[in-house]
Amino acid sequence: MITTHKAMHYRKFQEMSGILMLSAWGFAMVIASFLFLWLGYKLDEYMGTAPNFMFGLFFLAIFICVMRLYQEAKQRMKEL
Repeated sequence: MITTHKAMHYRKFQEMSGILMLSAWGFAMVIASFLFLWLGYKLDEYMGTAPNFMFGLFFLAIFICVMRLYQEAKQRMKEL
């Protein structure tokens, strides 16, 4: 009886772990995007350039987060 309850609890955790992973990556993507966007804005302000650094760093943050999410998803698929 106890082992069945633990197995059910573990299955529920596995179902929720995917949702938790995606929400954590979404949060990380938003934070990284705004941080790199702000840093690019400050660099552009300091150097007197157009929004080159702002857009460049913003897209770099998005690209890095998506690549890390892909790597983690690929690793989780190997574990299944």
